[in-house]
Amino acid sequence: MKYLKSFYIKDYFVILFGLILFTVGYTGFILPNKIVTGGLSGIATIIKYATGFEVWKTNLIVNAVLLLLAFRMISKQLTFRTIIGVGILTILFRYGEVYLQPYFTENPPLSDALLSVIMGGLLAGVGLGLVYSVNGSAGGTDILGFLVTKYFRISLARIMLILDVLIVVSSYFILDSTAETLEKTVLGLILLPLMWHMVDMVLNGARQSVQIFIFSKQYDEIATHINTEIKRGCTVVDGTGWYSQTPQKVVIVIARRTEATSIFRLVDRIDPQAFVTKTNVMGVYGNGFDKIR
Repeated sequence: MKYLKSFYIKDYFVILFGLILFTVGYTGFILPNKIVTGGLSGIATIIKYATGFEVWKTNLIVNAVLLLLAFRMISKQLTFRTIIGVGILTILFRYGEVYLQPYFTENPPLSDALLSVIMGGLLAGVGLGLVYSVNGSAGGTDILGFLVTKYFRISLARIMLILDVLIVVSSYFILDSTAETLEKTVLGLILLPLMWHMVDMVLNGARQSVQIFIFSKQYDEIATHINTEIKRGCTVVDGTGWYSQTPQKVVIVIARRTEATSIFRLVDRIDPQAFVTKTNVMGVYGNGFDKIR
């Protein structure tokens, strides 16, 4: 039961909704066009079109094997999250292959393969992003990546990139090595960055904040107006201008990206001679920002 407490109820709904989007993108747009993407779904696609073995069965069997191999090497919490994700995704794949894939194959909403790849990548990427945003897992190469990083000094992102590219490229040699297959392989390579860009946007787009440093002799007025007008806290620290050897107050503000323009206008109104710097910050947690998960 303690692992059940690691999820909020709303997280289950986010995971479910994310996996539904992923399934629609994969079985509705990617699979009918015989496009191979990365991860276990890409491996399952190759197996399906090479042998006829269903995707949901591959997803279940391979994940079961990986979980058995990794059971003693990864945390129980990660194992629990993966089992939940794999179970839901296997069921969705089962119904996606029975209903969505045949329907979209007979009634393609988009006649162009590239547009189908784009639509499928958008849906699948947003879906995975939602799953990852609540610490969920869809299993597959995620497990393999965690195992490799446990014993080798290589980033998880690099491992996933290498695996995904190898899976997509291998489809050309495993399936028919024709011009049509080569075209679909290229579309698969286009699909990879699109999907992961959408994952990144879901994970970090809404969380992107800015850190602003304001150097001004009217620091007190600026700080007060940021508090009262922008409704943002700020910190004033002591500094020294090394060239002039004079004391300098610095106002530090962490704010939402959408609030940056208002802060710049406020500073310009109070002190047009102020020196201001701005940097992007990915993920700010605490009072007034995101909760630590």
